[in-house]
Amino acid sequence: MRARYGIPLKITAGLTATAAAGVVYAAGFEARSFRLRRVTVPVLPRGMRDLRVLQVSDIHMVRGQGKKRAWLHSLAGLRPDFVVNTGDNLSDTEAVPEVLDALGPLMEFPGVYVFGSNDYYGPRPRNPARYLLEKVQGKHGLNGNPPVVGAVHNPWEDLRDAFDAAGWVNLTNTRGRLKLPQAELAFTGLDDPHIKRDRYERVAGGPDASADFSVGVVHAPYLRALDAFTADGYELLLAGHTHGGQLCIPFYGALVTNCDLDTDRVKGLSTHTVGDRTSYLHVSAGCGTNRYTPVRFACPPEVTLLTLTARA
Repeated sequence: MRARYGIPLKITAGLTATAAAGVVYAAGFEARSFRLRRVTVPVLPRGMRDLRVLQVSDIHMVRGQGKKRAWLHSLAGLRPDFVVNTGDNLSDTEAVPEVLDALGPLMEFPGVYVFGSNDYYGPRPRNPARYLLEKVQGKHGLNGNPPVVGAVHNPWEDLRDAFDAAGWVNLTNTRGRLKLPQAELAFTGLDDPHIKRDRYERVAGGPDASADFSVGVVHAPYLRALDAFTADGYELLLAGHTHGGQLCIPFYGALVTNCDLDTDRVKGLSTHTVGDRTSYLHVSAGCGTNRYTPVRFACPPEVTLLTLTARA
């Protein structure tokens, strides 16, 4: 007996079993195989002491994710000099208490944050193939697509109030500072470009000359945001959003970034150049997934500990 289209039934069954095993691995193992990435960035002014920065991004918390909460709890043992949260903390309208529990120990450290689209709006079921189609069409988020109608609104204000109460600095289309024992740092942040909430004109003007070092922070690494930061003279940019591609091909890499950034820079440390100016760019692959596509393949969830060192 043969399957349809002349494919032997045994082969069809084998392919189906292989695909099923891949889904089980991607959802049951890799999506919960949390990693710590360590990166060194030679970006500080000469003579400045090293700074250890913990970047947390794209948690996408859903109620009941105890392993993720426990792992995030444990990161406080790294004793970073400060924390940068690059957004998309939520994937559940009722998960704010669990996000705050997970980040509670880290909120004892100085920190800054921006929000992403999933902090503001709840996710919807979505065919993953649409990401490939949008890449071909040059459409990403609300950039070229029709506005979202009937979206679920997340209680992002509760997150904001808790972060603010802990002393973390809100960088929503604004500037902020952290005074650390070894340095005073300035930050310039944008709201999420993925849903057209970025307003660079409000923060334009370049790094704060009175600070020891300045950093640009944004959730989604759209080129217009990276171009503006780099042209203004920022030497370090931090972003998230891409999930590192989330479903990658071994020995090849990501197929999409869910924005207009190229796939070669979908995660990790790279550079961004505008004219004669170049910035270091670090894109976090994040430690979560959309609740409706809870899978990762060849792209484990992660948090990054960046060690900023002096330029040679």
